[in-house]
Amino acid sequence: MEQIAIISDIHGNLEALNTVLKDIRKRGIKRIFCLGDIIFKGIHSSECIRLIRDNCEVIIKGNCEDYFNKDILSSNPSDRTKWNNKFLSKEDKEFISNLSYSYEFYMSGSLIRLFHANPFLIAKATSTFDTLERKYEMFLHSENTISDKIADIVIFGHNHTPLLDKLYNRILINTGSVGDSTDIIRNDKKDGNVKLTTKATYLIIEGEYGSMEYKDALNFQFVNLVYDIDKEIASWNDDFEFLEYKNELYNGKYRDMEKIKKQLKERGVDVDTI
Repeated sequence: MEQIAIISDIHGNLEALNTVLKDIRKRGIKRIFCLGDIIFKGIHSSECIRLIRDNCEVIIKGNCEDYFNKDILSSNPSDRTKWNNKFLSKEDKEFISNLSYSYEFYMSGSLIRLFHANPFLIAKATSTFDTLERKYEMFLHSENTISDKIADIVIFGHNHTPLLDKLYNRILINTGSVGDSTDIIRNDKKDGNVKLTTKATYLIIEGEYGSMEYKDALNFQFVNLVYDIDKEIASWNDDFEFLEYKNELYNGKYRDMEKIKKQLKERGVDVDTI
């Protein structure tokens, strides 16, 4: 059987990415697929792009690449886009402008589809709180997918929180984040040790790559790695959104929890009882 490492949401965190790539090499895994959001937040977007290009067989577009590509061409780019632009070379920008939306392949009989967040919208989040209908939507095809088949397994990123869910004889997996691990279910009175959340996280899948026969095993494993957050933070020489980034890395809490609460309320979740 063959192993494939699937990584996502690096967000310019060079120390976390190096730690993950070292672990993947140590395990002897030859294939690495990346689900996007290589850039934004951290200051090492260009270095991370280079490592992703050098090490990943498949690289698809995240919402951060999509947003940057569109916003940098607008008449009034956001401060975040202008800040990130100074870290990216012309080659970097050309590379991220040509990334594909999705990728799919067979493994041990199952059609596996990869995209950053959603088959229809690149920044539409899906979480453990969603209805069955919304989760089932993740398996459907769209104009952004390679085939018009309903996927057996969907692997995505975007949320920064690992997830494995099973419904309708199908499997839905979120890889978690390499460079910005967070947990959306937070409560000051109930929270455990945050170091369980702030590790660099990626997914390993194991099976017969390219096989359409179900006779072969198909396995999934989340890998959570401690990396040197202090070293990553110490490399900063810029104040733009520094405190927000630092808080996410050390505390595993998304910088705009009010936005998260609003989204959850829209889905009928009573955030005050979480």
